[in-house]
Amino acid sequence: MKVIVLGAGIIGIHTAWYLLDQGHDVVVVDRQPDAALETSFANGAQISVCFCEPWANAGAPFKVAKWLLRDDAPLLFRPRLDPAQWRWGLSFLGQCTTAAFERNVEQLVRLGRYSHESLRALVDETGIEYNRVERGILHFFGSEADFEAGAQGAEIMRRHGVDRRILSRDEVLAVEPALRSAGHAVFGGTYTPSDESGDARVFTQALARLAARRGAQFLWNHDIATLQPQGGAQGTEIGGVQIKSRETGQTQWLKGDAYVVALASYAPGLTKPLGEHLNIYPAKGYSATLRLKKPEQASTVSLLDDARKIAISRLGDFVRIAGTAELAGLDTSLDSPTSKVRCESLVRRYEELFPGVADLSEPNFWTGLRPSTPTNVPYIGRSQKASNLWINAGHGTLGWTHGAGSGRALAELMSGKRPDLDLAFYGDALPAQAVKHLQTA
Repeated sequence: MKVIVLGAGIIGIHTAWYLLDQGHDVVVVDRQPDAALETSFANGAQISVCFCEPWANAGAPFKVAKWLLRDDAPLLFRPRLDPAQWRWGLSFLGQCTTAAFERNVEQLVRLGRYSHESLRALVDETGIEYNRVERGILHFFGSEADFEAGAQGAEIMRRHGVDRRILSRDEVLAVEPALRSAGHAVFGGTYTPSDESGDARVFTQALARLAARRGAQFLWNHDIATLQPQGGAQGTEIGGVQIKSRETGQTQWLKGDAYVVALASYAPGLTKPLGEHLNIYPAKGYSATLRLKKPEQASTVSLLDDARKIAISRLGDFVRIAGTAELAGLDTSLDSPTSKVRCESLVRRYEELFPGVADLSEPNFWTGLRPSTPTNVPYIGRSQKASNLWINAGHGTLGWTHGAGSGRALAELMSGKRPDLDLAFYGDALPAQAVKHLQTA
């Protein structure tokens, strides 16, 4: 088939790669001049299979209410006259039960394991270098109450086969000695040795270049305007996608046999005219990337600071501090008072933990939209409105963690195969003839 992949972030590029593996012709369209320049550009860098709890849990409504008036709150919800926000919020509240939490954790862990295996194989195959650090993720707590809550969370994850270890303060400092400079902020922690970190943008751009060498066509600097539905042998299908060059202003219809929507927070806007209402809402996240003045004193193990709900990851001679989420629509500005407070709090916290280690003069602030579903489980599968349209979106904070597995699984589904993954795929994921074949095999 000729497959048109809409979006060139982590999800879109992985999808394109695995579609090439399945023997398809691939065209990738993106409005940016290169891959991974939006949602995937400067995320927290963590591949966190074992730290994948959904935001929705029994205690979440109380926490969100408590944080409403804080500009630096880990999760900031500012009500807007936005039906999509209210729809998402009500669905989120419906997931704040113990039963829903357990169900969603199980799905996320399964996808995470499958994806991590896929990524490791892909790295072995391609040899891509991306400041990879395979030393696990260390989650540290600053108080006894938070530590006890973290230990309870670790017990839940272990029930799902996750190796999350509970550590005393001394054990935390043994795993990451650089934290001794902030020993007052450490009461205890949890540690997942199988997790890792690395630069998602560097990896994704390298993979895109390798995909181009394998024959994938990339249409950069093209806005994606609309999908054209038409009648087909199996009902409604997509007859083409209208794109517009940012360089020339020229509009054209691009036609393929199948189409993949991998547009993160912008996916609902493209599918809504078809009557397909994807419950994905953007959560505005922030990061600061600092050059290290004293690399030998900086942390190497990727960290989660529970007190501020931020991730800290080493990227060679730089460090990435990322976190917080703001439900503010499709706003990517960095100049609002709230944005400035949230950016500055990232740098201030790093200096508290590791005084004098990083150069604070050029913090390289960034913000991006995490495409979040109320369950944190992404949409992977066939559209419910068009037989040749496929969705790979809604990965929230776990796009880097789930990217390889999501791309691989969708490529196999589109090729009439059943992925080796027990996941609730979206829509009618396999063609009728493939389902019949599987049932009789």
